[in-house]
Amino acid sequence: MRHPMPEESRPRSAPATGNMSAVDFDMLVAEHRRELYAHCYRMLGSVQDAEDAVQEALIGAWRGLASFEGRSSLRSWLYRICTNACLRLVERRPRRVLSVDFGPARVDVHELGEPVPGPVWVEPWVEEPGPAEHYLRRESVELAFIAALQHLPGTQRAVLILREVLEFSAAEVAEILDTTPASVNSALQRARATLRSRIGSPQPDGLTEQGRRELVDAFVAAWERADTPALLDLLAEDARFTMPPLPAWFDGRENVARFLRERVFATPWRLSPVTVNARPGFACYLKQPGDTEFRFGAITALMLRAGRVAEINSFLEPALRSGLPEIFRADR
Repeated sequence: MRHPMPEESRPRSAPATGNMSAVDFDMLVAEHRRELYAHCYRMLGSVQDAEDAVQEALIGAWRGLASFEGRSSLRSWLYRICTNACLRLVERRPRRVLSVDFGPARVDVHELGEPVPGPVWVEPWVEEPGPAEHYLRRESVELAFIAALQHLPGTQRAVLILREVLEFSAAEVAEILDTTPASVNSALQRARATLRSRIGSPQPDGLTEQGRRELVDAFVAAWERADTPALLDLLAEDARFTMPPLPAWFDGRENVARFLRERVFATPWRLSPVTVNARPGFACYLKQPGDTEFRFGAITALMLRAGRVAEINSFLEPALRSGLPEIFRADR
């Protein structure tokens, strides 16, 4: 995803050092833009907030280019500007959460509550299927990890991401955050303890790549033919189904199956595979009564554990469509 600097934000004259044009500046930062966006997404739990932070940071970098003295790498300097842009947003906006942190699970599949608007929910990061970039280690963008990060104070969040995910040294992080290595190490210990209490140790999905593809294919086939018993066979005993911005979510295989049977499969669906937070996911299209085509309805992310589907997280906000087509195309 490219986030070019808007023309109205570019100064009419280039900085004194190097007399660099706007095009030259874009070329200078191009190789870092995607990883900066990933960093801001981890910090903020929102693709939209991440876009805002990257845009603000790159405008700031452009305006401050004359002050860049080369004492650190360009990459470190850009991370400093992006991290501080994120910290300013963290101070101004409420913490984003997943459904399980918002309220208790429900049993009544016909009472889902009213959508909760505003910057409340952790947002999914949707990518086309393909090899992960080097800065997108799978575990570093998983929904559970992103959600857990949001429970950390801003500075602890930044320290943990910069040290553990991006592998900056304590001295480099201290320079980025304008603090001391001792403070960085102390913040890192507290952040690690909080994360362990929220998500524990990572649990493998217990599948080979072939086994993962077969499970996902079976899930798609069962969903598209509204085959609740077949889906039931794929779910973990403690499976969850969430659907922000609706507050309702369901816990346990039988409750999830009843919700699918009585509510979700009241309309036909088609699923188009995408990568969501570096895990299997789908753009979900439904056909409402009277429609002749399947239209976008949700982004769904699966969490697999021990060879089963442990979570189905469906995000119903249309703004998260992220460039995906509005109408289902069978060739996708």
